[in-house]
Amino acid sequence: MSLTDKAIEQIRELIRTGALPPGSKLPPEPDLAAQLGLSRNLAREAVKALAVARVLEVRRGDGTYVTSLQPSLLLEGLGGAVELLQGDAVALQDLMEVRRLLEPMATALAATRISDDQLAEVKRHLDAMREARDDVELLNAHDAAFHRAVVLATGNETLLTLLEGISGRTLRARIWRGLVDDKAGGRTLAEHEAIFNALSTRDAALSQAAALLHVSNTEQWLRGHLSAGEPQPFEPPAGE
Repeated sequence: MSLTDKAIEQIRELIRTGALPPGSKLPPEPDLAAQLGLSRNLAREAVKALAVARVLEVRRGDGTYVTSLQPSLLLEGLGGAVELLQGDAVALQDLMEVRRLLEPMATALAATRISDDQLAEVKRHLDAMREARDDVELLNAHDAAFHRAVVLATGNETLLTLLEGISGRTLRARIWRGLVDDKAGGRTLAEHEAIFNALSTRDAALSQAAALLHVSNTEQWLRGHLSAGEPQPFEPPAGE
């Protein structure tokens, strides 16, 4: 463990123990360094690292504060990283594999917790997907909203943030574009209907199976296009 890593861990411990709760302001750099028994340089480097990780927020002219520590904030960078991986075929397949591991279990959990209002929200996006079957942009928007509404029903914000992060906006749009071009959009819509119907019965096992089938089929389609070297679904249209 480097000296900087030790300094970071010391500040993390203050946050974990509640000595520096969310929203609190850090002492001035000289006081923080003295409190932790560090040099000012080490304290400064530790604060910079934690600011990059979104644990701390540096407000110019005001000071440094502990953030809300919400998963949506701390994991915010994941989505950006996924967008940067769009040209890496291996990385894209890895991301789909992670989605296959997480999303069916999340859907099963949602089945046990989803309220009538949340189920109605899922159906609203499913209906919108049916109406937009030839409009890739609308399909993409309501597809993302459909899955978000399902995972939101779990009540697990960390799970929601992770799944949203790995299902990049650009990747999702390009997959839909390819599915529509391949005339596979109707099949994929039917898979969303199966997920909704399973959730409607509050059957966790059936919901998990429906989500697994959907994600696995999408993953298989993606692998087929990547292995065949077919670039069209993954080349952004003009202006994207």
